[in-house]
Amino acid sequence: MSGRQSESLLISMSVPYDIPTAGELARTKIFIPDTVSTVWPWPRRINQHYPEVKVESDAWFASFKAFDSAGVLDAFQRINSDLVGCLGHPIASKVHVRSVCDILKIYFVIDEYSDVSKPSSVREHKNAIVDALHNPHKPRPEGEWVGGEMMRQVWERTIRDASAQSQTRFIAALELYLEGTMEQAIDRHENRIRDLQSYLDVRRHTIAMTSLYALLQLGLDIPDEVISHPTIETMVISSSDMIIIDNDIVSYNLERARGDASHNIITIVMRELDTDVNGAMLRVADLHMENQKKFLDAMVAVPQWGEPIDSQVREYCDGLGNWVRANYEWNFESERYLGRKGPEIQIKKCMWLMPKDCLKDSKEIGPVLVDCSLL
Repeated sequence: MSGRQSESLLISMSVPYDIPTAGELARTKIFIPDTVSTVWPWPRRINQHYPEVKVESDAWFASFKAFDSAGVLDAFQRINSDLVGCLGHPIASKVHVRSVCDILKIYFVIDEYSDVSKPSSVREHKNAIVDALHNPHKPRPEGEWVGGEMMRQVWERTIRDASAQSQTRFIAALELYLEGTMEQAIDRHENRIRDLQSYLDVRRHTIAMTSLYALLQLGLDIPDEVISHPTIETMVISSSDMIIIDNDIVSYNLERARGDASHNIITIVMRELDTDVNGAMLRVADLHMENQKKFLDAMVAVPQWGEPIDSQVREYCDGLGNWVRANYEWNFESERYLGRKGPEIQIKKCMWLMPKDCLKDSKEIGPVLVDCSLL
């Protein structure tokens, strides 16, 4: 690889790329493309165990006191990660969907801590999580970061009722997710911004979908040669990319307000195309449509292996398609990115751009409540 090619993969900047200035964008209206609601063939479905599992998972999480203040805990609860877990796994058993909900909470804890931590601390968090996965029956060291014990408890419970294949694939995928958070932390620390392809290479790990797809397999036993078939791999990548795009579209406004929008496809496309935020929205909507076609074309081309494999493959592939819908709906139903205005913004398909860095000065680790008056 030449020096010029290498430089194109990872461009170092003194500040996150942003056009135009905060003052010029103070009342800029962002238009939200309709990527899923009217065109994606999977309807919104939710697991029947959602109300009960949410209560249990919330109580379990609260026992760890992962965040210091009641305000941050309140903001975390408004994320409602249990909702996306139950939307993403609508036919899972109660035991399995409880594992999904607990693991999602851990992911959001990892996300919040890594966003404000030095790479060395993120590495320590990664090591604690990985060790807990490989040693779920071993007590965690005194004084260790809270995520280690959280993962140990969840994984010790999960492996009692999970296929061996799903366990192996989850651990491998989770390690890639954690390595991606390390790369993101290094990029943030060094004020780097990637080009589109390099960004997607990392974002496919930090979005954590491959590990969540492994959780679709907790009750399945699909052989390696089947799960790695090119048609299924195409579906995994294209569905993950759609989820990345939908998540980045909705999260851009909040991430920019928090001073942390460099790891977002909207920022990347704005820079590469020398366009504004709405120009970037249009481009990523086109990318979304391209991935929809890839996914649907691959789904009709999935081979047959005979029973009992074929029925399991159909369930898994249906789960991949459903996750695109689940993520899209949760983006607006949760208060993670849009506060209480999510349903309104989903209908209007637009919102005001918040002032740049207006939420950057928060001193606490954890999510922040979105000021809906700014949207």
